[in-house]
Amino acid sequence: MWDRETRCHPEHRETSRFQHRKILRVAQNDMRSVASFVFLVLLTLTLPSCDGDPESKAIGARETGSDAALTEAPRVGHLAPDFILQTLDGRDMHLSEYRGHVVFLNFWATWCGPCKVEMPAMEKLYREFRTKGFVVVAVSSDAEGPAVTRPYRDALGLSFTIADDSEMLVSRLYGVRSLPLTFLVNREGVITHQIFGARDWGDSEARSGIRQLLRSP
Repeated sequence: MWDRETRCHPEHRETSRFQHRKILRVAQNDMRSVASFVFLVLLTLTLPSCDGDPESKAIGARETGSDAALTEAPRVGHLAPDFILQTLDGRDMHLSEYRGHVVFLNFWATWCGPCKVEMPAMEKLYREFRTKGFVVVAVSSDAEGPAVTRPYRDALGLSFTIADDSEMLVSRLYGVRSLPLTFLVNREGVITHQIFGARDWGDSEARSGIRQLLRSP
């Protein structure tokens, strides 16, 4: 018997409905799989590299502004972009004023566990090589600024330059997405190394690399 309205045989109609429901279930499962995959990717991208509250401490948690997309992150072999920040001593510091020195440019925050681990070795490195033209500039992204970085510096006995980047203008300029992040800049202002994460700056390999940069004209 044929159905007058659909002009289909009832068995064919039931088969068609069954296949339609099956296709819908497959499509829904595929959508769930895609959604799960996208969620996992986003979760991986937003995991903080330092311990702390992701809402207030993760680099990506703050507003970056539309101007961030207009600036290309610096690369090894290119000139380090100049910037101006205020130091804990209250003076305005330009990166370009250190031209002719080897600059250890470090991005960090007081809440970053790995940052605190490498700070003592950075201090030793600075004290060993500062008379040879070696400079450490530690750029803090703490929103509270000197209120938290000054007691942090005093507690660890740090003597190198610490600059406040509470609005994260320089962090965005340098494409910082995780902490700590270090750039080594030679005497001509060119980035020679980009190091992600903390490391033992007191080991022989790190110290040998610094010596090599200091020997270069």
